[in-house]
Amino acid sequence: MKALVLSGGSGTRLRPFTHSMPKQLIPIANKPVLEHVLASVGSLGVTEVGVVVGDRGRQIADVLGDGSRFGLRLTFIEQDEPRGLAHAVAVARDFLGDDDFVMYLGDNMLPDGIAEMAEQFTAHRPATQVVVHKVEDPRCFGVAEIDPDGRVLQLVEKPLEPRSDLAVIGVYFFTPAIHEAVAAIEPSARGELEITDAIQWLVEAGADVRAAEYGGYWKDTGHAEHVLDCNRRLLDGITHSVTGDVDAASELIGPVVVEQGARVTASRIEGPVIVGAGSVIENSHLGPYTSIGRDNVLRGAGIAHSITLDGARVSHVRGLHGSLIGRFATIGACDGGSTHRLVVGDDTFVEVAV
Repeated sequence: MKALVLSGGSGTRLRPFTHSMPKQLIPIANKPVLEHVLASVGSLGVTEVGVVVGDRGRQIADVLGDGSRFGLRLTFIEQDEPRGLAHAVAVARDFLGDDDFVMYLGDNMLPDGIAEMAEQFTAHRPATQVVVHKVEDPRCFGVAEIDPDGRVLQLVEKPLEPRSDLAVIGVYFFTPAIHEAVAAIEPSARGELEITDAIQWLVEAGADVRAAEYGGYWKDTGHAEHVLDCNRRLLDGITHSVTGDVDAASELIGPVVVEQGARVTASRIEGPVIVGAGSVIENSHLGPYTSIGRDNVLRGAGIAHSITLDGARVSHVRGLHGSLIGRFATIGACDGGSTHRLVVGDDTFVEVAV
């Protein structure tokens, strides 16, 4: 089996960050979403991975390299513009050949793993197996109607009156049968080749199309709130580890990771928290569920339930909560204020009333 990881798309819901970086490189627990995705794919025993990229492909390739550090061989496949998930399958046709493959959307997080779904696919080998998840409001998703044996009867994209609460999420398993379906469909009303249309084509052609229900934690990390929620979920699994320097005037409570080259001075850190390599934390209070990126500088700061990206600086601003602070952004203080929530893009300078 091969894997196809989709990493194109403009990420408009995550602006201002996606003005300067692909959404798939947003860090969660100090690791880009794409690295979490590749770890999940690699856990299946897959080694050949095609990564479909758009105009930010160079940035993605610079971060991932050739895949060897993940035990994978990566092939980067260019998509001229995001024209639908089925279009991504079409442009990857030469890479995929006649192999079965798992397709994984590069902004989706399923930290409980997809091994069980992969085993179901291998055991039954239907033409297609979609992964579904129960949601409260299915009208925002592709919705699968299935029979008691798990066979898909119908797929409908964003129905006004859903016939089930099973949303199709960002992992699919395919045999080469999908290529005929992709070639047979036409662009949708929004001008894209929809993977739901291709799968529905297989259903109508009488192919065996099945659904595997995923009951674990799942997030599409397309919104800042989802990124922060997912960060909390992953930090719950960290183990206390200090390889940086922590002075005697500092207090670490609960699981805290201080990476190599980081320095903590006269500060209180309440885990779960990660402090990235090379960061400096002085006279600050880091509350739970916070990921501090690499080479940050926090002086006289107070921050909790937040993410700071590499190179960020926060000086004499306390009460930051639920914030997402971009690379090399600077948060400083002026008079007035109390608590604050910030979503600040790369290379930004902000003064906060204190």
